Amino acid sequence: MSKVNIKPLADRVMIEPAAAETKTSSGIIIPDSAKEKPQKGVVVAVGPGTTENPVTVKVGDNVLYGKYAGTELQHDGSDYLIMRESDILAIV
Repeated sequence: MSKVNIKPLADRVMIEPAAAETKTSSGIIIPDSAKEKPQKGVVVAVGPGTTENPVTVKVGDNVLYGKYAGTELQHDGSDYLIMRESDILAIV
């Protein structure tokens, strides 16, 4: 987990996606063209929430999110996603 100096607004969270799997459980190497977009990651920044929607996740939580959730962002050479907390499906 890296330290970022971006503060999301309202009920948005910033997530660092997990790396895509490079091998299957049986040891077969997956080529880049067949890798699936990861659906889990680590929360690196959290907004303050709103009066109607307080934020329940915190920095460091491992989360699962929807396949097409969030907006991709590159900052200091790292890839991140910014999404609403409601797009997060579960804390792992």
